[in-house]
Amino acid sequence: MLEAVTDLDLQPIPTKRYFTIGEVSELCVVKPHVLRYWEQEFPQLKPIKRRGNRRYYQRQDVILIRQIRSLLYEHGFTIGGARQRLSGDEVKADSYLSQQIVKQLKNELEEVLAILKA
Repeated sequence: MLEAVTDLDLQPIPTKRYFTIGEVSELCVVKPHVLRYWEQEFPQLKPIKRRGNRRYYQRQDVILIRQIRSLLYEHGFTIGGARQRLSGDEVKADSYLSQQIVKQLKNELEEVLAILKA
């Protein structure tokens, strides 16, 4: 059974350029086979593939996966409904992306502040 994990419970996204499928799986609390399936279902999700067909996800891919996860698992959308929501509602997607970036920056600034206080 799925754990009740919300966006607020997810780890902050590290400041890296590329992430492997295993790292994205941990960051988004989604199994790798689900990520591969979502690549087929959501045209916006296109990780870079390098030698050996290895997938490398970028930060915006991780944010998109978290948004897909939220729509499917928290808001009860179907795959088709989530696809339609993401493709037809780019303003809300941009808003979600902005919220995620602000949240990430806040977490990073809090970490810097803790280091400076120590």
